[in-house]
Amino acid sequence: MSNDDEMFEQLLANCANEPIQYPAAIQPHGVLMTLSEPGLEILQISANVEALLGVAVQQVLGKPLTALLGTCLADQVRRLVEQELADELQPLDMKINGQAFEGFMHRHQGLLIFELELLAHGNRDPHSHLNRLLQRLQATRDLDALYDLSVREVQALTGYDRVLIYRFEEDGHGQVIAEASSPGMELFKDLHFPASDIPAQARQLYLNNWLRIIPDADYTPVPIVPALRPDSDGPLDLSFASLRSVSPIHCQYMQNMGVLSSMSISLISDGRLWGLISCGNRSPLHVPSSLRSACKTIGQILSLQINAMEALQLSAQRDAKLDTLAKLGQVMHDSQGTVFDGLSENAPLLMSLVDASGVAIIEDERLRTAGLCPEPEQIRELHQWIQEQGMPVFSSDCLGSLFAPATQYRTLASGVLAFTLPKPITNGILWFRPEVKETLNWSGDPRKPLHMEQSGTGLRLRPRTSFELWKVEMEGISRKWQHGDHFAANDLRRSALEIDLSHQVIKEQAAVRARDELVAVVSHDLRNPMTVISMLCGMLQKSFSGDSTNASRRITTALSTMQQATSRMNVLLDDLLDTSKIEAGRYTILPRALNVTHMFEEAYTLLAPLASGKSIELTFEAAPSLQIHADPERLFQVLSNLVGNAIKFTDTGGKVTVEATADGAYIAFSVRDNGKGIPANQLPHVFDRYWTAREGNPNGTGLGLYITHGIIKAHGGTIGARSEPGQGSEFRFTVPCAVESMDCA
Repeated sequence: MSNDDEMFEQLLANCANEPIQYPAAIQPHGVLMTLSEPGLEILQISANVEALLGVAVQQVLGKPLTALLGTCLADQVRRLVEQELADELQPLDMKINGQAFEGFMHRHQGLLIFELELLAHGNRDPHSHLNRLLQRLQATRDLDALYDLSVREVQALTGYDRVLIYRFEEDGHGQVIAEASSPGMELFKDLHFPASDIPAQARQLYLNNWLRIIPDADYTPVPIVPALRPDSDGPLDLSFASLRSVSPIHCQYMQNMGVLSSMSISLISDGRLWGLISCGNRSPLHVPSSLRSACKTIGQILSLQINAMEALQLSAQRDAKLDTLAKLGQVMHDSQGTVFDGLSENAPLLMSLVDASGVAIIEDERLRTAGLCPEPEQIRELHQWIQEQGMPVFSSDCLGSLFAPATQYRTLASGVLAFTLPKPITNGILWFRPEVKETLNWSGDPRKPLHMEQSGTGLRLRPRTSFELWKVEMEGISRKWQHGDHFAANDLRRSALEIDLSHQVIKEQAAVRARDELVAVVSHDLRNPMTVISMLCGMLQKSFSGDSTNASRRITTALSTMQQATSRMNVLLDDLLDTSKIEAGRYTILPRALNVTHMFEEAYTLLAPLASGKSIELTFEAAPSLQIHADPERLFQVLSNLVGNAIKFTDTGGKVTVEATADGAYIAFSVRDNGKGIPANQLPHVFDRYWTAREGNPNGTGLGLYITHGIIKAHGGTIGARSEPGQGSEFRFTVPCAVESMDCA
């Protein structure tokens, strides 16, 4: 890049960053002042106050407003301030120093800003014109017709030589889409204008203000005195001031276009600056505030109409995709393989969804294509780059400008629309559109929207003087992906994700069912031979019991070991069946009313021998008449497991206590011991499958507490554990009261 080019780029950046909201000056067709509250003292005032109002600046600075306007007019301003400065308030009509003014006031950044604008006269009735226009706008059903009607009516209402609608494009540039011009005016319809013509800070001001007017571009700015705010020593923000002075470059730009007066009406859609109604006149023109107010209303209504009609267009684009999306959703659902298999088998339908000329489907190492596509290695390289962008759905209609290698295959894929699914394998769908050569008509050379010139302070920018037609042939671009295309890609991605997940769930459910069936078959097939082995061991033991030889004793011991092993295997089979049912959500219970005292008596009879073998004191305590609603066999399984564990892990001479107490609609059971306890890091995992961390439990299946938890949960109760190593443990669970004893608590 040459030095001149670098200087140009720097000056262009400076222009884009010009603080145009702080001009420290106004246009000369009025007086601006800032006022304090509540006293309404004049803090700043424009230097033309003496020329227009006949009072010197120093006579009014720091003085109450009455010093400038007198008591009567100052009271009018005070009453306006008390009305909260609503937008719909009419301007104040004032006659000062023999001249008619309109007063406008607004608050901004803690200041009252009061503007006195010279009254402009007009011979048009804005109300009758506006009523007729509103009826015609509402009757319009086509956007192009709406644009043409709007520019014609605004021209008829205001008298401007040229009225056009300027729409901002996605790339920042603008295009004139409608125009009404007087004879002899240069025409700009369908021409494009570079983004630098209206830089970002100017667009923000257009977004903040519905209307901006320049009655005479060949004006000398009027400074504000003092230039800085006395209260903060900062610049005065005139973003919302009608009299705000504009950039000198813009004034020169207007004159180069052959106009000396302009008015801009903002068009705002969904909170963004959609475009402008831009008005220009060859001679100075000061449009009355009543007509400007009508134009503002036109801009607001046109914005609403544009928003509504564009919303209808977007809805129509989405609706046009629904039938194809439904068909693709069905083929993905019916696919015997993956969702990508279903889509690849219907590639023509997949391409028609977004009107693509080619499509590529990537699934792990597999790449399938249809239509016009780049080479496989090019597709994979592009897909990798798209994934690095981190967007679920990616699109571009000028791919080569973003991804340089794509210029090699721009005739096939200047445009791409793609999505991926969040899967552990590489995957994605890429649609392609070929290059479409397009000629854009620009108003002047878009590469040189401004020019450099030498001034007394060095180089400066000046607006171009030529707006003649400049044709630019665009390469490496495809047809734009429309809203409907993006909607279709997002919706297909959502459906693919949902269907893919449902396929995974179905496969997992089938695997669980197969596992459960296998466990059931294996358990059934093993239980019979285990029973036969146990019976034969018993018979053989009886045969050898009367024989006291060493050989007979060894055989008897071996048979006893075999019986214990088969018994343990039977317990393991039962636990595996219970575990399988719990995990599948098919664990069933047969609850009925049970007397807790009777249940404790039976449990003590069966469990006491285990305790007495270790000289452990085992006690069961229950309040009388407690009734529960539970499955007797399953609840006894719980008690057996918890009490058996307590006895197993309590030292000789210890104590195990089982208690039952009423707890509202439940009966709370507690099994406590004073044994070894459970380490704190193991306590949260005691109900996990295969938990066998407790010392001295080499023979456990690790499923007992897991099944216990499942049984209590099936009863609608809760279970928990607490423990202090070296002091013992407590397991506490709840079971519902029997219905007839719900009030026993």
